[in-house]
Amino acid sequence: MKKSALLAAVLALPMAVPLAAQDDPAAGVSDERLRADVESLVGFGTRHTLSEQDNPERGIGAAVDWAADSFRAISTDCGGCIEVVLPETVVEGPRVPTPTRLRNAVAIQRGTERPDEVIIIQGHIDSRVSDVMNFTDDAPGANDDASGVALAIEAARLLSQRRYPSTIVYAALAGEEQGLLGARLLADYAAEQGWTIKAVLNNDMVGANCGSDGYCEPDVVRVFSEGPRADLTDALRAAQRRNGGENDSPGRNLSRFVDGVAERDAAGMQVRQIWRTDRMGRGGDQIPFLEAGYPAIRFSVSVEDYDHQHQDLRVEDGVTYGDTVDEMDFAYLARVTGLNIEVADRLARAPMPPAPSADAAVRNDTLLEWDPVEGARSYVVMARRTDEPAWSTDIAVVSHQTPSGSLAQEESRFSYVANLRGDDWLFGVSACAQDGVCSPFASAVPAGQFAPVAVEEDDSD
Repeated sequence: MKKSALLAAVLALPMAVPLAAQDDPAAGVSDERLRADVESLVGFGTRHTLSEQDNPERGIGAAVDWAADSFRAISTDCGGCIEVVLPETVVEGPRVPTPTRLRNAVAIQRGTERPDEVIIIQGHIDSRVSDVMNFTDDAPGANDDASGVALAIEAARLLSQRRYPSTIVYAALAGEEQGLLGARLLADYAAEQGWTIKAVLNNDMVGANCGSDGYCEPDVVRVFSEGPRADLTDALRAAQRRNGGENDSPGRNLSRFVDGVAERDAAGMQVRQIWRTDRMGRGGDQIPFLEAGYPAIRFSVSVEDYDHQHQDLRVEDGVTYGDTVDEMDFAYLARVTGLNIEVADRLARAPMPPAPSADAAVRNDTLLEWDPVEGARSYVVMARRTDEPAWSTDIAVVSHQTPSGSLAQEESRFSYVANLRGDDWLFGVSACAQDGVCSPFASAVPAGQFAPVAVEEDDSD
């Protein structure tokens, strides 16, 4: 992304805290703690959603209790800065043949200024073997997905030592292997709490980087993002066909944002953006959030090892199968954890992205408009040609205090005229806080806003 000139202009604005004064929030990530947490989870034998609920040493009940206790210990260390809740329901369905208790372990670090703006870092705590209905055999689930839960706990340890304008939620979700059940429970809980979801960072299998064919990519993590958003209405889908937006969902812009953070990450972890909702024919806990209209992405290993996921523990023809701790790379997990922390740190400091619109029909320029965003000190406007993957062209930095030129601020709404033909360009707007940290870009397309589209339709009534 060619943002150097714009970011320099943003940084020239008066600030309360210079960016140079912000040390690295991910500097303390520990391979040893991550390993210890994964080993603790594996030690429960199986964490299958249908496994024991009341045994203190084995099964899903003990694992969820352990995760909640881990979050409580972190809260004690930060002086009670985290509230631990266990949303619960009873589920039944194709992979849950009898009514079954389902619980998530959720830790809430409330924001100091905008507590209803929420970033979620999550992994799923349940595990499985070859038969998805086998809840009795040992299912270590080390990489899938003790790695994601350990990441969320380590993120809580480090980010809880700081205070943020927005709320950060850390979650260990049950029921993923039985149909993304815990994610639906948390998405429903978020709606009940009235949260405005800024981003969901779903981490599922983030602790290894070699395939069963021996191919390894230790410096790459994949980030999956949806194209057309899952909650589009027929009217918005038709509007996107006319005006664009197929590659500009909030999740896609969140993925671009993560890629930009990785480019500045001293750990050198590279992001491979995968422009699919998930792997081919498969799914993960980001999907229920997408269906609810929340921006969500999935972090996953660079290369999957199919011999060591969803497998019974066994040796066949000299090949060892099973998702065990010894197959993991904890240095790799630490780097993915650090990237999540860097992303969450920036998101929790930045305002919400704006909700811009563009009018370029039968005109030689493009009128961009958006409402002011709470906590924003300025806005960055960028563009890209319709066949470009990333925001590439500087347009303007717009300050709340210095409206001039093509900028007008009337009736609490910004407008900016870009001297580019809208047929050939897509436009995005980012909101920047007083310390110069900017949000992901939101695209000026139908349904480009970082909010469920029902909000847009209600506003138009």
